[in-house]
Amino acid sequence: MRILIPLLLVGPLCAQDALSVKDAVALALRENRGIQAAAAGLRASEMRVAQARSGKLPKVDYSETYARSNNPVFVFSSLLTQHQFGMENFAIGPLNRPDSMNNFQSAITVDQTIYDGGQVRKTVASAELGRRMTDEELRAARMDVVAGVTRAYYRAVLAAENLKAAQQAVRSAEADLARAEAFRGAGMSTDVDVLSIRVHLAAVTERRIDGAAELEVARAALNDALGLPLDAPHNLTTALAPAAVPDMELAALEKSASGDRPETRQSRLAADLARNQSALARISLLPQIGFRAGFEADRQRFINRGGANWMASVSLRWNLFNGFGDKARIAEAGNMIERAEASSQRSDSAVRLQARQAYAGLRAAIERIAVAKASVSQAEESLRITQNRYEAGMANVTDLLRNETAALETRTRYLAAVHDQRIAATMLEYAAGRLTADSEVLN
Repeated sequence: MRILIPLLLVGPLCAQDALSVKDAVALALRENRGIQAAAAGLRASEMRVAQARSGKLPKVDYSETYARSNNPVFVFSSLLTQHQFGMENFAIGPLNRPDSMNNFQSAITVDQTIYDGGQVRKTVASAELGRRMTDEELRAARMDVVAGVTRAYYRAVLAAENLKAAQQAVRSAEADLARAEAFRGAGMSTDVDVLSIRVHLAAVTERRIDGAAELEVARAALNDALGLPLDAPHNLTTALAPAAVPDMELAALEKSASGDRPETRQSRLAADLARNQSALARISLLPQIGFRAGFEADRQRFINRGGANWMASVSLRWNLFNGFGDKARIAEAGNMIERAEASSQRSDSAVRLQARQAYAGLRAAIERIAVAKASVSQAEESLRITQNRYEAGMANVTDLLRNETAALETRTRYLAAVHDQRIAATMLEYAAGRLTADSEVLN
């Protein structure tokens, strides 16, 4: 048993070791508390719809009452409803001073609205709109999680790649230092060259140290986004490579953002809800017609000595005046419509702007990748030539270190451009309202 428990604990860690960006997104969507809360809210809104629809159905109530009294009116009426009234009960003495008696009353009532001016229908419509708004809230929460996890994932991958580049720069500087010391021993170089390379080695070593710390923080941030312990180990398997992005016109992107973003859908649903509430407020001015039926059984004992009766009625209720409350509610609903419509227009403009920003960011990142990729090739080739020239005594240490630094910087810029392109591609899908766990941009 002592051996089995550690194995059970190690098993899940090993299973979680390899982690692609899609795996990370799926894990976060499954474990995120915000999504779980939004999903619970959606289920609650579905129950509110069911509650509203119940207004179309009859209401059936059952009641059981026991009473005992010697009140003359109570005794007289109870004897009548129990079908136990006799000639002897007309005597003046017992009529004025009756003995106390029991009354067990069982009653069933049925109430059904015949006409309410559409109040139930509008109430159901409001509940449906609320459910749809909650559904969009859940979709927005899922999109936020996908975008957040993707950013955290590629930040960790970028940190790992930057650390590799810094480590390579350290190895290259160490090789340069070894060559310079060998040249100095052979009288082909001076202490100045060796000291210059040592300073460069210290600088790239500092970058390696900073890179290791940044990677540690980035991995902890990823685990936090996944809802896992900050020290959970992962082997991030999705490479930092440019994403395949289909061509899309800005006009189509803005149209998609306006129609598919949860924010714009929620704002339009809020405007529809305000209009529905306004109609509901006006319905309160209309008459309501209802039907009621009831069956009643009254007994002196719980199981015998009793009688039964029934009743059916139709009622009309019309709100003629309630202190101008209806007028105030109608005016309030009108103001809420105006507010919701203004918010809808503002939300539409905001998501269109975000779409433009995402589009511009992606285009810029794609161009930066092309420039940075060419610079990396040129810097590496220049470094190779300079290293050969330095070994042949045809180049000085300044040229060598300048090319070493340029190679590291261009490699870092290229990695940053690829990272920005991956994030921009993700945010483009987010801006268009299409980002899901199955989005092609996550492949």
